[in-house]
Amino acid sequence: MPPSRTSNRKRQAGSKSASPEPPSKRRANGNSSPKKGSTQDDDDNNGYVLREFYPPEMSNKRCLEYAHDEITRPIEELQTAIEETAEARKNIKVKNSVVHWFKRDLRTQDNKSLALASEKAKDAGVPLIALFIVSPQDYQAHLTSSPRVDFELRTLQILKKDLAQLDIPLYVETVEKRKKVPSRVVELCNEWGASHVFCNIEYEVDELRREAKLTRLCAEKGIEFSAVHDTCVVPPGELASQQGKQYAVYSPWFRAWIAHLHSNPDLLEKYDSPGKNSKDSREKFKNLFDSSIPDAPANKMLNDEEKKRFHSLWPAGEHEAHDRLDKFLNQKIGHYTETRNYPAANSTALLSVHFSSGTLSARTAVRQARDANTTKKLDGGNSGITGWISEVAWRDFYKHVLVHWPYICMNKPFKPEYANIEWSYSEDNFQKWCQGQTGYPIVDAAMHQLNHMGYMHNRCRMIVASFLSKHLLIDWRKGERYFMEHLIDGDFASNNGGWGFSSSTGVDPQPYFRIFNPLMQSERFDPEGEYIRKWLPELKDVEGKAIHAPYERGAEKIAAKNNYPKPMIEHKFGRDRALSKYKEGLGRDTA
Repeated sequence: MPPSRTSNRKRQAGSKSASPEPPSKRRANGNSSPKKGSTQDDDDNNGYVLREFYPPEMSNKRCLEYAHDEITRPIEELQTAIEETAEARKNIKVKNSVVHWFKRDLRTQDNKSLALASEKAKDAGVPLIALFIVSPQDYQAHLTSSPRVDFELRTLQILKKDLAQLDIPLYVETVEKRKKVPSRVVELCNEWGASHVFCNIEYEVDELRREAKLTRLCAEKGIEFSAVHDTCVVPPGELASQQGKQYAVYSPWFRAWIAHLHSNPDLLEKYDSPGKNSKDSREKFKNLFDSSIPDAPANKMLNDEEKKRFHSLWPAGEHEAHDRLDKFLNQKIGHYTETRNYPAANSTALLSVHFSSGTLSARTAVRQARDANTTKKLDGGNSGITGWISEVAWRDFYKHVLVHWPYICMNKPFKPEYANIEWSYSEDNFQKWCQGQTGYPIVDAAMHQLNHMGYMHNRCRMIVASFLSKHLLIDWRKGERYFMEHLIDGDFASNNGGWGFSSSTGVDPQPYFRIFNPLMQSERFDPEGEYIRKWLPELKDVEGKAIHAPYERGAEKIAAKNNYPKPMIEHKFGRDRALSKYKEGLGRDTA
């Protein structure tokens, strides 16, 4: 999810007649590659940790303490704060208004926190005020892409108009210093005479700790701060194995998820949209209604061409989200299982940007998919529908993992034993991958799609992630960051989970000895080369199966004429090297 760097080196290697490039022994700062996994120094110099915002590297020992329930998790800190302030909060009376704080839930429909805030305001006969905080430092710290920020701000424009029709003001303010956000929320509540604030929980470490702080700070100031579960269909912590442990493998977790929803069908019920404020709210809060949505922070600005492109590709707002969902359910979902892995098929819902920004609730998506089926069972009926519900459930799974093993938010692999793999930090190789110049057409087409659309088909995400972390042996965290800084649908939990799977360092991974063969993946999932020709116009004149490997299948003249590079590494060499380095790393002490 990340920023491109440039390189002047043009060296290419790797066709059958060329010798493969050996593992790089140079790091970005010119020093030798480390011998025993990454250290804090490597993190600082190799571009995947922002030390401006984060402390020194967490030790593997501390990761294991989290895993073994020996130290308090951030979600538990929030729960403790809620419990310890319960007495003080229950005695707080509603004053002049109630606030809903929007974050990654930019919708009026089926929004739990917004519904609760609206109900509280209605019962007390006071107006509801909506708030959104733009935090440039959070965008930077969380590697949020410029297209994602732009989509968010465009969505806020639409949301502001929708809420205004209900006489509800949406106030958006930029708070430059992220540590000032809690105190600013309290200040605004005092300005508006609000003694109750509602929001939906975000599950990353920084956000959970901020919510815990706000729960206590607000209670001290006579304000009830209510952070509620909404992002996941089943809240984290609700599912456990027979041994009482959090699942680390998707299949048994999914079976438990399905059973839980069948036993608790209320979890799929729709929350009411907010009711209207009284007309005098417009006069009372005229300055809020008249306020504008700020521009993107300077470090997340798109240029004019990018704005035009992304606005065309990705219309914003919850109305667009529901239109896409309805179209998918009516036209595509029945064949989803058979077609979803083919990037040229245009068979997916293209809803990931709406899930990640919260313009569509996962609860809504699962409920409407269920209602389109021939049965109310989430695992029965049409295989396309059940297959898609399973894919939506992965988002829940990765957030459950994030909550239980919070160190994955801190640049650590889920499995500490994978921390000692000797990664390459060749900036030249990394840039070839970033720019789609690897010489493997399916990899390069996918990277061109990402760089142009801020999006990549899921099958291709697995292919390019495997290629970077295994063929090139480049630290998976550099790829994870590149995705986050370029994806319009960037979601930390899902992105981290996907990179963990493909690099074999994460929860429920493919075993390290399973290494995608890009050529076989290309032939299987883009058999006619439609996807490759769309995103690599330099190969559009290559005919037949040669599209998958032009230098090996007689299309070298067309490829060379159009400056398409030869493969930068031989598959067999890359595979054998990865097996060796993974085995070597796993044999080291992880302490």
